[in-house]
Amino acid sequence: MRRVKYLPTIVVSIIVVVFTFYNFTPFGWMVSTSFKSEKEAYRIPPTVFPQKPTTESYEQIIIWTNFPRYFFNSTVVSLGASLLSTIVGALAGYGFSRFIFRGRTFLIGAILASQMLPGVLLVGPYFKLLTRVALYNTYIGLILAFTTITLPFSTWMMKGFIDTVPRELDMAGLVDGCSYPKVFLNLVFPIITPGMVATIIFAFILAWGDLLWVLVLTSGEAMTTVTLGLSRLVTQFRIIWPQLMAGSVIGALPPVTLYLILQKNLVRGLTAGAVKE
Repeated sequence: MRRVKYLPTIVVSIIVVVFTFYNFTPFGWMVSTSFKSEKEAYRIPPTVFPQKPTTESYEQIIIWTNFPRYFFNSTVVSLGASLLSTIVGALAGYGFSRFIFRGRTFLIGAILASQMLPGVLLVGPYFKLLTRVALYNTYIGLILAFTTITLPFSTWMMKGFIDTVPRELDMAGLVDGCSYPKVFLNLVFPIITPGMVATIIFAFILAWGDLLWVLVLTSGEAMTTVTLGLSRLVTQFRIIWPQLMAGSVIGALPPVTLYLILQKNLVRGLTAGAVKE
């Protein structure tokens, strides 16, 4: 009876271990390769752990390339896009959550449907538009472009979080003489802060990992981001695996760090958005 009782727990534990190993193995291999020499990285059969660990690949990627500039560009663009899309998404989500107006259902459906459009269909028109308004190859142009990618997701997420806030709170604020903007800023905003944190994290990761839009909407080294810089390390005749892995490790640090710092708020935000009163 005891074996039958604990069997589901054992099965679940085995599944969790298998999936954890499956997910962390590529990252562990990436870190291990980043500390290998170029000669050892090409060795057959490959070594799991570096025999003579070295930081040469990190020094090369930082000193020999413009990787610090790429890192700065990615940080500026991703933070700008995630903050802008979350703020605008919160305002739009509040409007969809609290007001009934003509075309509301159609707009909500259109926002959700826009997530189904492949980015490759939109990048051409954006290239032409940004060129016309002199925002091609600029921070503002990239931030606005990434915002359009993350805004539908942010709006949908924030609407779900705001739906969990009782409408009676808004009514109480209006009775006390507050306008709707004041109700949102003073009453609703503090409650949905965990949800905004969760939205910022997801929007940041979406913007940080994009390659197609940066490739089309920028030119030259000045606006190159981490993803585009790493892709240029893969050439037709040679791939320097230790440098590529070292750059990938450095490029993975901001999303991982942001997640670890804001993990509690992320869990609270996702939990709040999943429960609708």
